[in-house]
Amino acid sequence: MLKENLKMSWMNVFHNKMRSALTILGIVIGVGSIIALITIVKGVTSDMTGDFASFKADRIIVTTIGTPLKTGLLHQDIQRLSELDNVAGVSPTVPGFTSIAAEGDVKKEVSVIGRNDVYFTKNEDVIEHGRGINPLDIKSENKVGLIGSTIAQEMYYGENPIGKKLLVGGMSFTIIGTLQQSHAFSSSSINETVIVPYTTAMQLLGTSYITAADVYMKDSKEAEKTTLAIEAAVNEEFKDQQEGFVVRNTQDMLSTINRMISTLSLMLGGIASISLIVGGIGIMNMMLVSVTERTAEIGLRKALGAEPKRIQQQFLLEAVFLSLIGGIIGVVTGVLAAFAICSIMATSFLLSPSTVLLALGFSTGIGIIFGYAPARKASKLNPIDALRSV
Repeated sequence: MLKENLKMSWMNVFHNKMRSALTILGIVIGVGSIIALITIVKGVTSDMTGDFASFKADRIIVTTIGTPLKTGLLHQDIQRLSELDNVAGVSPTVPGFTSIAAEGDVKKEVSVIGRNDVYFTKNEDVIEHGRGINPLDIKSENKVGLIGSTIAQEMYYGENPIGKKLLVGGMSFTIIGTLQQSHAFSSSSINETVIVPYTTAMQLLGTSYITAADVYMKDSKEAEKTTLAIEAAVNEEFKDQQEGFVVRNTQDMLSTINRMISTLSLMLGGIASISLIVGGIGIMNMMLVSVTERTAEIGLRKALGAEPKRIQQQFLLEAVFLSLIGGIIGVVTGVLAAFAICSIMATSFLLSPSTVLLALGFSTGIGIIFGYAPARKASKLNPIDALRSV
């Protein structure tokens, strides 16, 4: 009997091509939206957390906002932080923008960042070719620098830029290295950045203050204790004006970001699910119309001895067929849409099997839930009343 019901259900779905196609479209949109949104969000968040994780959990970030009495950190402040317990090193950050030029090619508003040797010691994978900044470069305020992959490609196409000259803010610098290409979607992209010794950057950018510093810990398990010690030291330098600086622990920041990402994924999944529910309502509407149109058929089958549960099974199978077909097409559509958008955004394409199974399971469940009421209505029809409609 099940085999017969399966055959009849499929024939009824196939017989009403236009109506079935429009009903299936709602499921396709719902499932496609879920697949595309979740896949895109996973790709974007994976890139974001990957970039953030590259900061490592052994880092504490000190950012200065400034007060009327103290704009930022000084050399002696950096030295004091490096002498605290559990501190393995401090990397100052002096950011700014200026123009660069090489071989007649000029780029304006290029990011220039001042770093020291600690940064390159703790981030060895940031260098593609050449060397990083060393203590002598810092002490002597050497005019040397490392350039991002985009600058290297655009200004020294087909050449090895190491050893060549680069005008930065009107000053001549020698290129000592190139930086690894970072993800284009990353907010921390260094593809169009020039990194120079922070002492040289202060001279180049005309500043006497350091705007931020990365404090690296010997033992990340002591992060909370070390954070408090850094806050106390910086607070003393800012004369208890805590609004002038911010101290952030990367472990806490990463936990916060992960919570935000989880919440965002749930919200987007919920929004996409609304369209799938709308598709389910479309299935219910079609099945109710189908029951009304086939009242005589139902009455005849019951008069010939068909059990109510068999009638219910047939209509329920039709609803499942509609939702399952829509689910499969929706998965294909969602995967293609996600792949296209991820390619345009230059972000990772991460399709999870669990996402596909969730979408298919949800669409099948929608078919059963919204198909149940029409199927039950069909099974409860009185055969005599149904035959009167013939």
